Amino acid sequence: MTSSLPDLSAYIPQRSMPDAEFEGATVPGLRADFYRRPDGDRVASVGRYRYQGRDVLLAWGYVDEGHCRRHAVHDPDHGWQEAVDGCPEVRLVRDGDGPVVGFEVRAPGGRWLRTPGR
Repeated sequence: MTSSLPDLSAYIPQRSMPDAEFEGATVPGLRADFYRRPDGDRVASVGRYRYQGRDVLLAWGYVDEGHCRRHAVHDPDHGWQEAVDGCPEVRLVRDGDGPVVGFEVRAPGGRWLRTPGR
């Protein structure tokens, strides 16, 4: 991992979602694990997203903030990319007009990384 990523060993696991949601739709195979730790008078949080057992992204900030402070994308060919400000850009992948079958996340530099399998 690049050094700019949060060290999850310093956080306390809070909850897990085996089929996480993005944009209000369930993404089968996407696991979201959420962690927290005290940070002065605030609480720092991290969301770790894995698709079919592979790291996809980390998003972090503070629980009193409405959006992610920073995020990092995991490129299966190049590992963790540098952390960037704000929330990740994510697009749902559907089977035509049907159910969600995966998702894509934009890596630094603009390339869309599609979850494996589709």
